[in-house]
Amino acid sequence: MMRHLLFIALVAAATQASAQVVPRDSAAPTNLTIEQAIELARRNNPELQQILNNRIGARAGVRSAYGALLPSADASLSAQRQQGGQQIFSGASLGASSDVNQSSYQIGLNYRINSATLITPSLQRANRDAVEADITGATSNLRSNVAQQYLTTLQTEATADLQDSLVVASQQELILAQAREIVGSGTQLDVSRAEVALGLQRVQALKARNQVEIEKLRLFQLMGTAQPPNVKLVSQFPVTPLSLDLQQLIASARGQNPVVLALRSREHVADLNVRREKGEYSPTLSLSTGIGGYTYGYTNPNFPVQQAVGQFDAARASCIRTEEVRAALNLSNQLAECNAMAFTPADAQAIRESNSRFPFNFTKSPRSITAVLSLPLFDGFAREQRLQEALASRSDARYGVRARELALTADVTAAYLTVTTAEKTVVLQEQNAAKARQELKLVQDRYKIGATTFVDLTQARATYERAESERINAIYDYHKAFAALESAVGHPLR
Repeated sequence: MMRHLLFIALVAAATQASAQVVPRDSAAPTNLTIEQAIELARRNNPELQQILNNRIGARAGVRSAYGALLPSADASLSAQRQQGGQQIFSGASLGASSDVNQSSYQIGLNYRINSATLITPSLQRANRDAVEADITGATSNLRSNVAQQYLTTLQTEATADLQDSLVVASQQELILAQAREIVGSGTQLDVSRAEVALGLQRVQALKARNQVEIEKLRLFQLMGTAQPPNVKLVSQFPVTPLSLDLQQLIASARGQNPVVLALRSREHVADLNVRREKGEYSPTLSLSTGIGGYTYGYTNPNFPVQQAVGQFDAARASCIRTEEVRAALNLSNQLAECNAMAFTPADAQAIRESNSRFPFNFTKSPRSITAVLSLPLFDGFAREQRLQEALASRSDARYGVRARELALTADVTAAYLTVTTAEKTVVLQEQNAAKARQELKLVQDRYKIGATTFVDLTQARATYERAESERINAIYDYHKAFAALESAVGHPLR
């Protein structure tokens, strides 16, 4: 009687164990939908942010191209101090016994234009549009990668949940084996087998949970942000029949796939680059003008006065000698005026004032304007090399567009067929899993009453595990295939 009561108690414990849920973190989980994951990746993924930075250079290139249509301007201001002394120039001795201060300024305007300059703005605008297309393509690829990783993480979570449920089933089988041994309908071998099966199943469950954490880490690595504690992914992906026409999908992909659009933009850039290189053979008009000024002064303000006094005395003496000769010959003369010549303090002060212009009291330089029309003749085949490289780049761009368009048809068709097959596979795997679940329950019930062996129970559980795993894989393979189809087409389809 006691054996039967103990058997009933163990069976009840086994039933309770089958209803238990694997304990989780008691903290409230933070839900993360796939749309939120994609949006976070757009804002934080480092590789995408690097591509976004290309937009800065492209916009600056457009401004620079338009700036080349305007004159360039430059300004300079210089100052110099030269030690006094003698210098030999063309065989003549030049020099001064005073240090010299000099300063000057120059404001220049230069303008250069040819046909290549006129084409460059269009080239840079096309390059800016190509960069935007590259960003769109990189964003689309990132969306696909995040979606695939998100689904992979959900798949590993579903697999881990399955392993947890199998742990509970193994616990139930151990309790039943112990109960049967107590009442005499089982053996210690069955109990040992059940204990080994439970241990192995716990290892599988532990590995599955570890894989979930690894896949989450990879997901948040793609998102470019730290993983918050106790985050929970939201699984809301029903398997629905595919009601899309293949030819319409291919046509949509050709018109909207970001990678194809980016390649076409690069092809347009290559065309304009060829035109720009051909423009280097055209004449170039260069214009330049500017304004400037200078100062020149001695550090010793008396030195120019002394020079002026010496020059004045020499001129006065020369004047007197000349006029005395004329007076001796009874010719008209200005000897009185020469004798009356004198260097006054006012003259000395004026010289000192003119010497004190350094550093900013400039004397303006004469203005000039220069116009040059040049025609390039020969530069060592450098222009020919650049033109040939531009032609080769354009040819490569065209072949790249053609190759991608051909691959696009194959990619969309393959993804479409994969989704269709995956949809049918899900139906079949769900049927197989349902049958395996029913078989497992039947064997468990038979084992409770001693109508079958523990080996049969282990085989039924293994069959159920395979069928349920295949069902989970089939479901997420469908969603991954659908995400791959969306990536090939270039826009969401649901």
